[in-house]
Amino acid sequence: HAGGPRLDGDVSHTLLADAVERAMDDAGFETAHIAGNSLGGHVALQLAARGRAESVVALAPAGGWARGDESYKATLAYFARMQHQLKAAMPHVEALLASPEGRRLATRDMVTNVDHIPVGLIAHLMRGAASCPALLPLIRHAEREGWPLAAEAIACPVRIVWGTDDRLLPWPSAAARYRRDWLPTADWVELDGIGHCPQLDVPLETAQLILGFT
Repeated sequence: HAGGPRLDGDVSHTLLADAVERAMDDAGFETAHIAGNSLGGHVALQLAARGRAESVVALAPAGGWARGDESYKATLAYFARMQHQLKAAMPHVEALLASPEGRRLATRDMVTNVDHIPVGLIAHLMRGAASCPALLPLIRHAEREGWPLAAEAIACPVRIVWGTDDRLLPWPSAAARYRRDWLPTADWVELDGIGHCPQLDVPLETAQLILGFT
């Protein structure tokens, strides 16, 4: 999302992992315990396949649809539509988030619990998604190439965490390939009634799931 350094080069399935790997190199980390959510979860697993992870906790990682399941197309279309709607909503963010109903509407695709999330954080997330320049190029690439993963090269411990009320990557269909083909022996954790972003939905429990695994 917006706020980080721009990524140079053609968009590909390695672009984000390459950038994180360079950041690790610059910081002097050969390996690290890595956690990521959604596309970040897939990137974390890509880094594990490169031997850069001590462990991975992936929260609803992207790219897990079964072969032949084309429901991912609806998900990609949602993200394009979401950014268009957010851009239109930006002048009205303060008014939208002024009420509990508005905050629930703004976060309904991310979490099932919103009352504890600061209004400023919700606004920050909305602005970041609205102004993310890489979104549409990433969508176009995913439509062509999917989300390749050299899962056979992952040697570190992996925990996959998924909320059963995930509206963006529905459980269990969006996890099918991870469960069946790529990471069937991973430590799998289902969070009953939790949405797509457990780190926002149940932050303490998510932190414990990460720290308890590393």
